[in-house]
Amino acid sequence: MDLQLRPGALLRHHRARRVPAGRRLAGSLVGGGGDRRHRPRVLRARLAHDAAHAGQGVRDALRRLFGGRFWALALKELRQIRRDRRLTISLIVPPTLQILLFGFALDSDVRNLRLGVVDDSRTAESRELISVLTQNRSFRLAAMYTTADLLGKDLATGRLDVGVVVPYDFARLRARGRPNTVQVLLNAANANTAQIAQGYVEGGVAFLSRDVAGIRAAPVELRTALLYNPGLVNAWFIVTGVFGTLIILNGSLVSAATMIREKERGTVEQLLMTPASALEMITAKMVPLFVLLMTMVLLVIAVARVVFGVPFRGTPGLVLFACACCVLSGIGLGTLISTFARSASQTQLISFFINPPLAMLSGGLTPIEAMPRWVQPLTLLNPIAHFSTIARSVLIKGAGLDVVYPNVLALIALASVFVGISAWRFRRQLA
Repeated sequence: MDLQLRPGALLRHHRARRVPAGRRLAGSLVGGGGDRRHRPRVLRARLAHDAAHAGQGVRDALRRLFGGRFWALALKELRQIRRDRRLTISLIVPPTLQILLFGFALDSDVRNLRLGVVDDSRTAESRELISVLTQNRSFRLAAMYTTADLLGKDLATGRLDVGVVVPYDFARLRARGRPNTVQVLLNAANANTAQIAQGYVEGGVAFLSRDVAGIRAAPVELRTALLYNPGLVNAWFIVTGVFGTLIILNGSLVSAATMIREKERGTVEQLLMTPASALEMITAKMVPLFVLLMTMVLLVIAVARVVFGVPFRGTPGLVLFACACCVLSGIGLGTLISTFARSASQTQLISFFINPPLAMLSGGLTPIEAMPRWVQPLTLLNPIAHFSTIARSVLIKGAGLDVVYPNVLALIALASVFVGISAWRFRRQLA
């Protein structure tokens, strides 16, 4: 039987079945309507299905990326690295040595401070005081002196860090229960070390003031003298120590960059066409760098004096001569680095393995005496360490050439070695 619906009835039929937009969206998410009790189950099934498809796509992408071709290329690179022995050594040996040197050289513990004693009492009580001080690993008995003048001289030359003067009546006053006075002389050029050493001495004397039963004995008073830096300005020690580091690092980087730039541009081959000798070429390259770096030195000295108030108690000419030797060492080191490198990136890599150990083993930030015994001999080959000793002795302590001449001679020798070896290497490359 044919059903005939009027147009108005059909319109009313569609209006009756119309669903709100929010319900239509929810229904589409769960599969288009259905029983509400089954909608969460359908939604979870669809999400699980989509997640499975996504995981399969990721696995396929990883399989394509790390397939057989990937491993073939990776093995090829490993073989190439294994054949390049220089690269393997540079990745293993220098970082290992650097972490060992930095770990020992940058140790903040203060120990092995050189202690000098003048024992005018020469009794069991005075020996007990010396024993209490030296039992602490922070102090190492360097020498016994007969007079305070000899003790002060070695403090001025930097051979001692702490000096103790025991008076002649130390035992007699202690036996009578009367207060004693012990003089302590501290090399305060390094303000931080001087403060720590003063605390250690006070702790040892406080321990001595108690007997075995813990009863308070006759007190021992300390008369402390802060030599060369009574205000304990730590910036003096830091600035004079970093001074040499700036000279060496800037000198080596500038000279190495200059030489490498000429190699890359091919101007070194053009110099071979000139009638100048190899010695004249090397000298002509070093003199402008020397003048430029000495200008930087004068600027740094002015900043140290005006901004940080570093005293100039010694001869300025001696400091400038040491600066000139340090500049030559930096230029020679940079030129030597450039003879082993073929590009600017290689120069930076070699400098990274050389300059940081020089800075860490210079004594500019931590005292050399606080470093382990096996590390301290390495500082003898470091021009920054000798320059730091000269700068602190001359500027802060007012020492003369009679005090710092060993460091001056060592600085001259190191500058000659660096410049000589770099000139020899450069001449061989020109030949």
